[in-house]
Amino acid sequence: MSISSATAEPSTTAGALISIDGVTKVFGEGTARPFEALKSVSMDIKPGEFISVVGPSGCGKSTLMLMAAGLLERSAGSIRIGGELVTKPITDVGIAFQDHLLLDFRTAMDNVLLQADIRGLDRTTLRKRADELFAQLHLEKAKQKYPRQLSGGMRQRVSLIRTLVHDPSLLLFDEPFGALDALTRLQVRMDLEALWLRRRPTVLFITHSVEEAVGLSDRIFVMSPSPGQVVDEIVVDLPRPRPIALVESSDFKLYADRIYGHFERMGVLHGIEVPKEAPRHGD
Repeated sequence: MSISSATAEPSTTAGALISIDGVTKVFGEGTARPFEALKSVSMDIKPGEFISVVGPSGCGKSTLMLMAAGLLERSAGSIRIGGELVTKPITDVGIAFQDHLLLDFRTAMDNVLLQADIRGLDRTTLRKRADELFAQLHLEKAKQKYPRQLSGGMRQRVSLIRTLVHDPSLLLFDEPFGALDALTRLQVRMDLEALWLRRRPTVLFITHSVEEAVGLSDRIFVMSPSPGQVVDEIVVDLPRPRPIALVESSDFKLYADRIYGHFERMGVLHGIEVPKEAPRHGD
């Protein structure tokens, strides 16, 4: 199997839902110590694509997502969604962060239905959709429990339901599985893919995990250390649904080696130098 890849220069795709063009972000502009988090980042995302951005800590991945959501201003460049320039927070979106952000005093179902209260949506309609999602994630018995009564994985699944319940056309994820143990993280990854396959919303997924990026994505954008820039764009040509034991697949190794190779060349990863055996006393 060979890996299909765009060039390191970002592609321009006709009919893109999200168009990110030359986006730069500098924190502390006009101060004595400005920090350039992102530099000239460009990418286009088609409707229904699952796109991951993978890179080291501090490369500006989360900053990019916040700008795409209209929650953070750009220093330069443009972001358009559906052809419209993003100048304020967008509404037809579901956002999930690393922290589940559930309210302790509301049950799991009431946390999900918070979307109805905030957006002024019909609670009956939203509850029907919520019931479907709780069933799909095997969480029927969790509906009336409070967050403190749920495991970490269950809390994150409830957060996922809250993100999806109003059926947004665009999903933005910022390290949503980062706080989970490895086994739970694997299960929630598979849950997310299964839910995405049912409706195919457009997804921008921020992660440190190469396994998550390959396991979920149609394309992967690899970022450099700060200031973050796109160094590679990889098309993931694997059948769906992706296998549970993805890391055991030779195809996965091809993608992983390519991404890790970038990180090694950029100094993000480095090998272990084994010291030479010390001479024995008397030699």
